[in-house]
Amino acid sequence: MKIDLLGKTALVTGSTSGIGHAIAKGLASAGASVVVNGRNQARVDAAAAALAMAVPQGKVRGIAGDVSTAPGCETLVAALPDVDILINNAGIFEPKGFFDIPDEDWTRFFEVNVMSGVRLSRAYMKGMLKRNWGRIVFISSESALNIPKEMIHYGVTKTAQLAVSRGLAEMTRGTAVTVNAVLPGPTMSEGVETFMRDLARENGQSVEEAASQFVKQFRPTSLLQRFAGVDEIANMVVYISSKEASATNGAALRAEGGIVQTIA
Repeated sequence: MKIDLLGKTALVTGSTSGIGHAIAKGLASAGASVVVNGRNQARVDAAAAALAMAVPQGKVRGIAGDVSTAPGCETLVAALPDVDILINNAGIFEPKGFFDIPDEDWTRFFEVNVMSGVRLSRAYMKGMLKRNWGRIVFISSESALNIPKEMIHYGVTKTAQLAVSRGLAEMTRGTAVTVNAVLPGPTMSEGVETFMRDLARENGQSVEEAASQFVKQFRPTSLLQRFAGVDEIANMVVYISSKEASATNGAALRAEGGIVQTIA
C-alpha cells in the first residue's frame, strides 16, 4: 500500500517532540503539507527545521499556539483557517495519587487533553464537511479503557476523548469525513524517557531495566512486553489519516501492544 497525501494539509498539535513529532514526520513523508504546533516558538521552529532535514521533499511549517486555551486555539486557527487532517495529539500526563490531585489539576488536564481537541474540531470540522473530505484523529490512550490508579485524572480525560471522537463521527454520516481515536500504550517518547531516567536513578537501575520493570509491574497484560516506539504509533495514525482508511470511522484503534484483554 502506498499512502499518498499530496495536496492535503495536516495540523498536528503538540508536535515538537514525541509521538506528535513522529506523526508529523510520517504525514510529511506521505506527501502532506504539515503544520507543526507547540506553545514555544523556538521549539516549534526547531521541530519544523528538524522535520525539513528528515524529509527533504516534505512541506513543513510551524505555528506556535497554546491549544490548552481558547485564545491559543483562536490564534492557531487565524493563522491556519483550514486543514484537511487534524491530529489532536497535544496532551499531558503526571502520576499522582487520587487524594493528592487538587481541583486545579483536574481542570488543567481537561483543558489540555480534552478541550484542545474540542475547540479545534469545532473550528475545522465544518470546512471538512463542506469540502466532503477530512480526517480528525484523537490521540487517546489505553488508559482510556484501563484507568490507571496512579493517574486517574489522566485516564478520565482519555476516556472523554473517546466520547468526543465517537460523537463527532456520528456527525459525518454519509460523507467522506472520518473521526477516529488511536490508543497508544506505554510509548518511549522523550517525556516518558525522562520519567524513566528519573525512575532509574531513584532505584539504581539502568533506563532499560526501569522501563522493563515498569511494563511488567504496571502493564502486566502487555503482549508486547516493552515500550512501543513513537514511529509504531505514528504508522497507525498516518494510515487512519489516509484515503485508504475511508471505511474506518468512529473507531477506537488500539496500538497498545495487547494490554487491553477484551476482544472488542
